[in-house]
Amino acid sequence: MDNELGLRISTMAVSAAGDNDGARTQPTAAKYAVDASLFDALVDQAAAGGEAATAAASGAPRALKDRLLQPDADDVRFVAEMLAARLAEGGGEAIVEIGREDSGALMDLADGDVERVAATLASAAEDPAVGALVQLLYDSGAEAAVAPAAAAATAAAAAATTHAREIADAKPAKKGKRSAEAAGDSARTLHFLVRRRPARVEDVLEVRVAVAGNVDAGKSTMLGVLTQGRLDDGRGRARLALFRHKHEIDSGRTSSVGMEILGFDKATGAPVHHADAHRKVGWDAVCSQSSKLVAFLDLAGHERYLKTTVFGMAGGAPDYVMLMVAANAGLAGMAKEHLGLALALAIPVFIVITKIDMCPPNVLDATIKHLTKVLRSSGCRKLPVAVKDRRSVVMAAARCVSQRVCPVFQISSVTGEGVDLLQSFINILPLGSTRATATAAAAAAAAAAELKQSPSPVSAAADAPLRFDINELFAVPFVGTVVSGVVASGTIRTGDTVWLGPDYSGNFTTATVRGIQRKRTDVQAGYAGQSVSLALKKIARSQVRRGMVLLGKDDQHHQPSSLHHQHQHQQQHAPAPRATSTFEAEIVVLYHTTTITSRYQAMVHCGSVRQTARVLSIAPVDANDDDGGEGGNKQRNEEGGGSALRTGDRARVVFQFIRHPEFVPVGCRLIFREGRTKGVGKVIRVLTPAEEAQATNKATGGRMTFATRKEKARLEALRHARGPAAAAAAAAAAAAAAAIDAKPKKIPAKG
Repeated sequence: MDNELGLRISTMAVSAAGDNDGARTQPTAAKYAVDASLFDALVDQAAAGGEAATAAASGAPRALKDRLLQPDADDVRFVAEMLAARLAEGGGEAIVEIGREDSGALMDLADGDVERVAATLASAAEDPAVGALVQLLYDSGAEAAVAPAAAAATAAAAAATTHAREIADAKPAKKGKRSAEAAGDSARTLHFLVRRRPARVEDVLEVRVAVAGNVDAGKSTMLGVLTQGRLDDGRGRARLALFRHKHEIDSGRTSSVGMEILGFDKATGAPVHHADAHRKVGWDAVCSQSSKLVAFLDLAGHERYLKTTVFGMAGGAPDYVMLMVAANAGLAGMAKEHLGLALALAIPVFIVITKIDMCPPNVLDATIKHLTKVLRSSGCRKLPVAVKDRRSVVMAAARCVSQRVCPVFQISSVTGEGVDLLQSFINILPLGSTRATATAAAAAAAAAAELKQSPSPVSAAADAPLRFDINELFAVPFVGTVVSGVVASGTIRTGDTVWLGPDYSGNFTTATVRGIQRKRTDVQAGYAGQSVSLALKKIARSQVRRGMVLLGKDDQHHQPSSLHHQHQHQQQHAPAPRATSTFEAEIVVLYHTTTITSRYQAMVHCGSVRQTARVLSIAPVDANDDDGGEGGNKQRNEEGGGSALRTGDRARVVFQFIRHPEFVPVGCRLIFREGRTKGVGKVIRVLTPAEEAQATNKATGGRMTFATRKEKARLEALRHARGPAAAAAAAAAAAAAAAIDAKPKKIPAKG
């Protein structure tokens, strides 16, 4: 602007000097005439300079656009602090949107401004306090410039189809809000992915996705395409590397819970596959190259393996559920059951419609309409959104957790259509709130340890007691017993002494962690939310079973420093944790053909615990009454129907395990089923031994005392004993149980 003004002033001066004689004969008004455009430009420049000088003198902060386009050292430091705060909030990654100021004013970015904004963010991300990767996800201006015709066609198709409408709130927007949103959509917006580069494998971000769906929906094939980077040949070649058993290869159907990982490079953000052009890449190499890992739980789709699928979804603690629906089959079979499980466990769901290359258009349209109808029903209350471009990918990933949005993808494992959008969506899936807090706390604690500083308040607040749920067991030669599972809370390190239990008698024993592996890579610690494998020292394979837990034995680091010496002696002799056979849960009956009464038995899934339990007592709860349902169900209880539950009823139910005690944490979600899913609930409290004895005596009418039941549980544990004296112990237990059953039962007198 200054050069242009100077050139125009010089031109006017030369023109005035050359026409000096003519100017003398002109009138006075013409002699002193000034170019109007030049005068306006000079006024604007003076006003801008005055505003800048006033802002500099008053110390007002610069606009974010100026900091990004013309940064100095202070601006780069300001952007670095902003990125560090966003990373701490998101647990190591965040999506930064550039396009508006903090006041809401539009930035009006031009084409040349995008590179400068990206360069400024990259320079700020290189700060030692940030150490992150910056990747451009979506540029609204570039998309509109590259393919305006395609964008118009996509918008027309979205407006014409009800199931492909834009993400919006359920309530209609007001006229002023609608105009503001339209103005915001027309402005240029940039979305950047900022993700911290991990220094160790322990710090790599992890998201677990459970892959569910009906049989022959293409679940394993889709995972093979995502993790290996190669398309399928139409005959299931991509799924062969995922199968664990020979009968799975022969039948082409998954019968167990498989595990596959997909990494994203820490330098470029590109996918890290298991195989490159020349060789197969191991899990350890994928972990070392990645800044984020997506662990897929490949679940079985056949009805015969429903209990395995329920165990994988409840015990695997997935963050999301990817429901696969075949385009030519629709939402049928076990797909509805898996969708109900995800909704019962409050796990976010996104839908992937497969086999679109072999499905006629009319059948595909019917499948989408039926899927939309089911998702919008009163039982699901989801808002299906078709994901067909980069913008919808970013919006769906941002609102998949916080809102009731359910993204819907259409892909083909043979042609590769839609695979890139699904891969981008999985890349930017956010961590859960609990997982993000734990990851941020672990990173803060590690940074504080390196700098020899005290941990931050965030890490101190998230430092919960250790609880590790055991899902898988292995006997590895020259290593010993290896258990695999998820760190539900706390931190576990190599060399820690922990409580292992409960066994069949409900007792806990001590164990020492010999080594830790995460995704087949040796690590020194496992943090909350991570799935790891632990090698236990001097623990036999027969001493461990699925459903056991590892609990922290030394809680000295949980005590305040002023109480450390006071409780040191007590902590060294701390009592073992207590398992329970009886607990109370608040449940909702989803479906049952008849009624559920006392002594009803069902299979209970509570985390990694899977065991048959009986109902001891039922206390109906009215949804509109907070006092335990005394008002809403008073008449029903007086009529004698209060102890019976039907479809849709809510109640507080006391469950009792049939075989042996378990460790049941309060607040854990549970599923009970008899065949298919019958109901869901949440554990609200664990009964004490006195309450358990009273509930057992009341439920059995005095025909079984609490001591007799404990003796039966102990004898049941002896039957499962292994070792040299297992046969003799089992025979003795069977004889003792027969003697107990032969004793006459005491029937209390009535009245």
